[in-house]
Amino acid sequence: MSQPRQPIPPPADPGSAAVADPRLPLLFLAGGAAALIYELAWFQWLQLILGLTSVSLGLILGTFMGGMGLGSLLLPRWIPVRHAPLRVVATLELGVAVWAGVLLLLGPSLASGYSRLAGPGALGATVRGGLAALCLIPPTLMMGATLPLVSRCLENDGTRASRIGFLYACNTAGAVLGCLVGGFYLLRLHDIVIATTAGILINLAAAALAWSAAPRSPLASTDERHDLPAARPNAGADAAAREALWVAALSGATALGAEVVWTRLMGLVLGGTVYTFSLLLAVLLAGLGLGSGLASSWSMTHRNPRLAMAWVQLGLVVGMVWAAWMIPESLPHWPINPAISLSPWYTFQLDLLRAAWVVLPAALCWGATLPVALAAFGLEANAGSGDTARRVGKVYAANTLGSILGALGFSLLVIPWLGSQGAERLLIALAVLAAGLSIHAARRRGTPPLGSGFSRGLVGAVALLGLIAVVRVPETPWGLAAYGRFLATYGPRLDPRVRPETETSFTNPAVDIHCTYLGEGINGSIAVTRLNSGTRNFHSAGKVQASNDPRDMRLQRMLGHLSALVHTRPESILVVACGAGVTAGSFVPHPETRRIVICDIEPLVPARVAPQFAKENFNVIADPRTQVVSDDGRHFIRT
Repeated sequence: MSQPRQPIPPPADPGSAAVADPRLPLLFLAGGAAALIYELAWFQWLQLILGLTSVSLGLILGTFMGGMGLGSLLLPRWIPVRHAPLRVVATLELGVAVWAGVLLLLGPSLASGYSRLAGPGALGATVRGGLAALCLIPPTLMMGATLPLVSRCLENDGTRASRIGFLYACNTAGAVLGCLVGGFYLLRLHDIVIATTAGILINLAAAALAWSAAPRSPLASTDERHDLPAARPNAGADAAAREALWVAALSGATALGAEVVWTRLMGLVLGGTVYTFSLLLAVLLAGLGLGSGLASSWSMTHRNPRLAMAWVQLGLVVGMVWAAWMIPESLPHWPINPAISLSPWYTFQLDLLRAAWVVLPAALCWGATLPVALAAFGLEANAGSGDTARRVGKVYAANTLGSILGALGFSLLVIPWLGSQGAERLLIALAVLAAGLSIHAARRRGTPPLGSGFSRGLVGAVALLGLIAVVRVPETPWGLAAYGRFLATYGPRLDPRVRPETETSFTNPAVDIHCTYLGEGINGSIAVTRLNSGTRNFHSAGKVQASNDPRDMRLQRMLGHLSALVHTRPESILVVACGAGVTAGSFVPHPETRRIVICDIEPLVPARVAPQFAKENFNVIADPRTQVVSDDGRHFIRT
């Protein structure tokens, strides 16, 4: 008589050793720091070549994010599961370092070749996109594949999504460190070569960490056991998983869209410098990392990840509404005068506090979205077989695709068409849509959404509250576009009742600064004001750039007349930056002048600002000899 067959114990999964190995969090910390140092260095280098227009910046950002998304989606499909994941990651880190070194060596040749090929119109934009893709897609493909590939090491014990979220938090913490060190030290005190070299060294250290940790990680993923029976998710689970992908995409779109809008507005509050961008990016990344870490701990004990996802998206709606109110209604009116600061360090402390006050609430929820979306997509232990890296790559790619659409859409389309107020409204509406999808996905699981005390009409209630918030989003004060971080200083002299593009009778002697035009273009916000004395000022980036004050008029006309007088026959003239048009207009009376080219990065300036100074600039924009070009001045001259 045969003995009863004993159950075969499951094979020991060495992935738990990989998770416990402290080298794995250090690997992601180093990878995040190197990625942000590269991003800042490469963006600065490419901006010098491609220009600072929104089209160029959109192409650079879209290529960088697109490479990350493609890497997370494609490389897990191309790299077989049988390869040791950490050894593959070590090879990828080494490949990024090699590519960064190649860009250092070939950078001058690439810049020279671009200058010979580039031109205006669609052909020029195609060449810009081609150079950005050639430089950025190979390294970002390798960067984007790291997290999905390492997920193959993780034990399939029901906490995999939490562990992935923890590693994502470590990666984000490294990105914060790289952003601060790169933006405030390497690129401030040194140059792009030194910054890139630092990134290469960090990549080499990350490759060594991954290779040394590889023997303690599985040579193949536990997900490769396709011979074991596994329950396939039902149709409801599949639908909920698709909704999780949509939520991840919407979260990415709102995150990058808000970064575009908030960087534009906060640049007026804090100053339009590269340090402001680095500071805002560091605060955003810190919120992402903290939110991801908290969500990872939460998802380990939360039995319904779709319910957690609904909570996170509702919190995101609150965070978006908070920022939409704080930027125009609170920050510009803080009683702060930057002129009395004794040191830039004190100003930095205030700017850090103000950035955290606005950005941190929503950033926490964006950071929490990825771990809960991973769990909701089916990374629990009973989610069935299949390659974990592919599933992680899908969620990561959906989030990245949304980020690309958000960055490009809001910078190139939404803000120029709808303005900052309209962009804020659209962001809140997208956050409400993500919350509604999350609540719907939670209901598919059979759990009452957000607790048994809530009714089935919760989705409608969220939509109604979102609609009220959208309608009540305040306008951006014109004084912020005109005076930026000095708005609180000039506040008592401004007339807040005057709508842009309207004249006033100037009867109130206590208020002597009035707005006659406010515009939000594709590259910046501009304003024209008038004093009771009759002086007109043109404002851009929160500063007075030109005026018809006699002192400014002498300077602006002298720039043109001196250039014309030292030349024997000034027939063709290029003026970079239109301003009030006075310098360009100073060439109109010269009889030798046959062609005046005005190059300005913001199309609204020559179209709407210069005509308001037509008397002072001899109506140069309407002169038949004048040609207006919308481009970055350095890029226009270079090409």
